[in-house]
This record gives sequence, structure tokens and C-alpha cells, in this order.
Amino acid sequence: MSERPLALFAMTAENVPLVFPPEVLARLREAVDIDPALVAEDLTDPALADVLARTEILVTGWGCPRLDAAVLDAAPKLRAVLHSAGSVKGFATPAVWRRGIAVSSAAEANALPVAEYTLAMILLAGKDVFVRREQMRAGRAFPGWGIVQGIGNHGRRIGVIGASRIGRRVVELLRPFDLRPVLSDPYVDQAGAAALGVPLLPLDELLRTSEIVTVHAPETPETRRLLGAPELALMPDGAVLLNTARGSLVDHDALLAELRTGRISAILDVTDPEPLPVDSPLLSLPNVFITPHLAGSQGNELARLGEAVVEEARRVAAGEPVAHPVTEAELGRTA
Repeated sequence: MSERPLALFAMTAENVPLVFPPEVLARLREAVDIDPALVAEDLTDPALADVLARTEILVTGWGCPRLDAAVLDAAPKLRAVLHSAGSVKGFATPAVWRRGIAVSSAAEANALPVAEYTLAMILLAGKDVFVRREQMRAGRAFPGWGIVQGIGNHGRRIGVIGASRIGRRVVELLRPFDLRPVLSDPYVDQAGAAALGVPLLPLDELLRTSEIVTVHAPETPETRRLLGAPELALMPDGAVLLNTARGSLVDHDALLAELRTGRISAILDVTDPEPLPVDSPLLSLPNVFITPHLAGSQGNELARLGEAVVEEARRVAAGEPVAHPVTEAELGRTA
């Protein structure tokens, strides 16, 4: 076996054992030479100078310090950055790609729990679970516990905004169910939508014709307040807006105005601002269900992110390209 490349953790130290529990860490250490007790939260620390000068792989995560030209000058042997989370925008600079350093992300692994959360919420929303629960809590249960008209998941149209990794996963998870997903994404053409097995619609048509709308677009300057008052007004009476992307994609003042009429409902895992002020009306409206940004990897799901890095580390150690590369060109239109 060839000598293992030297790797270094660059992330918040407390997250290392969460993302790399013992069995995952053991597999990582089979692929690379890495010290779990040495975690770089500040790559300019003089105490790290020697190890950084010899490091070939950075295993990054939440809290990774910025990889600017000065840091990269101190790491002349660095050839790969393997990120154990989603977006690399917070720390990767253009200098990384200019030096030919491979960048990989666990965004694909993190897409699965978000898609699972979305699927669960779509199915529950189709049954009007959240509004009915509030009615029961207020003593307004439907009479006789009998058949309820106007709810159910038979043939319900689901509008998916954004063919991101998560959006694509959602479409995949919806296939076994008797639902009718449609897609809107300016970067997908008819052939691409056909390959995903969904009709492609302009955003306004998707909003007008979908009973549940789920948002999976990235946060970019172009998508800020993608759904404002004109767009929300297009949603049919009784429709549900589900957002697990970023709060900034929805104009919350416009959303609040619509929600106060009772015309539509919302399921929000992300908000703007985040967290919401404790006196936000969104927290008390009966037609709003809010969770604290937990759709992404949590608890035992974090190990999946570490496993993704292990596989990438094995590839780099073997001289192979990473399986989930992040390119500088795609940063402008990804999360």
C-alpha cells in the first residue's frame, strides 16, 4: 500500500466527532493520515505552520476558515479540499481553483434528508394535517370524525421550484406516490425535464396550477424574493407553500399578508430573518407550520456526510478525480 496522504481537519472542532463518529473516522484514517485531535479553526495559527506545509488534503466542514491566497501559500502541497457539508461559498476563494486544487462537497449526501423532510411534509400537507391539528386544538374538530372533503394525495399537483440536487431528489422520491409533480427552473430545458420525468412549466403557470409548491432554488442575487406579492397571489385558494431552501427566496411581508387572509398555508423550515423574532406573527398563525431549520442533516444523519468524505478521500489517495466536484463556474448559480 502506498503512503497515505497527509490530511488536516479544518472546521469547528466540536463538529468533528459528530460528522466523523468512531466507525467513520476509522475508515477515513485508513485512507489518509489524519490526526483527529488536530483541528484547524485558524489556519494562520503559527503552531499549524509545519503540518499545513505538508498537508495534501483539507477535510473541511462548518466553521472552516477562509482559504485565501495567504493560507494557500502556506500549504504548497495541498491538492484537494473535501467538504463535509453543503456549500463551499463561505470559505473557498477563487485562489483555490486557480491553483488547480480539487474541491468536493457533501451536498449530494445532505440533499437526501432535506428531500425526505419535503416528501413527509408534502404528504402531510395533502391531508391538511397541520391546519386540522390547529382546529382540533381550538376545539373545532370536524363533526362525527367522518369523511373530509377537499383533502388527500390522489393526483395532487406538486410544483417543484428548482432542479437543484434537493429538487431532483424530491422528484425522485415523489415517483412512487399518486402525485403529479411539475418543475420550474430557468436552467433546465424540455429535454432535461423529460429526463427527470416531469413537465417543465414557467414559474407563473406552476404557481397558478399547483396545490403544493415546494422551493428548492439556490440563494443568489437573482433568486432573492423570488416569490413576492404578485407570485404568491397566483397560488390557488387552499394551496400550500413549502420552503426548505432559504428564507430570502420568499418576501415574508407579502407571505404574511396572504397567510392572514387564510387563503393559503405555509410550511417553513427556513425564514427571513432566521431565527424569527419571538413576537413574529408567523409563529402564531394557525395556517403556518414552522420548524427550526432542521430539514438538513441532523443527529445520526451527520455521519452520512462523513461517509461521503471518506469515499472522496479514498479516490484522492488513489490518484482518482473526486466524484462530487465543485467548480468555480457553478458557484454563481448554486447554493
